Amino acid sequence: MDISSRISFHFDDSARVVAQSHQVLAEPLAVAIDMLVNAISNNGKVLACGNGGSAADAQHFIAELVGRFERDRIPFAGISLNTDTSILTAVGNDYGFDNIFERQVQALGQPGDVLVAFTTSGNSANVIKAIRAAHEREMHVIALTGKKGGSVTGLLTDQDVHLCVPHDRTMRIQEVHSLALHVLCDGIDAMLLGDSE
Repeated sequence: MDISSRISFHFDDSARVVAQSHQVLAEPLAVAIDMLVNAISNNGKVLACGNGGSAADAQHFIAELVGRFERDRIPFAGISLNTDTSILTAVGNDYGFDNIFERQVQALGQPGDVLVAFTTSGNSANVIKAIRAAHEREMHVIALTGKKGGSVTGLLTDQDVHLCVPHDRTMRIQEVHSLALHVLCDGIDAMLLGDSE
């Protein structure tokens, strides 16, 4: 395969996965938007976490909430749990890397808050511990996964939302996660500010 064909393959494959994901994720995305709007409207906050590319997605999502998405509005309360290097290194050093998100959820999470947990495999130990801690704090969870959801699938309750991309390749999962977080942001703004083209 020459480089031009390889490039074309990636664009075509991404489009196929996005189309497949639309069929699977449209309904749970609507539920997730309602969950986030309810939390924000009731002075709750959004905590987000992930590793690697998923850490970038978590940080990106919170930036859209605290800053803005496409329209000017008041800031919404959100914290990315993978951005404070002092917390990450202190907790990682003292308690282990698997506890870096759990500890922050225990410290910051309140009933009615939402944890947005990104893990492409569904098996990230520190994200799994964060989900368990969120449940202990009576928080809702929105889990963004792929690869059939991994261990996260068995942790979620009927009060949570699972956005599982129907694909096994990490790059395709992350591409859909990026689109999903933009859909969430747009939906939040539409619900709170009114429809806009």
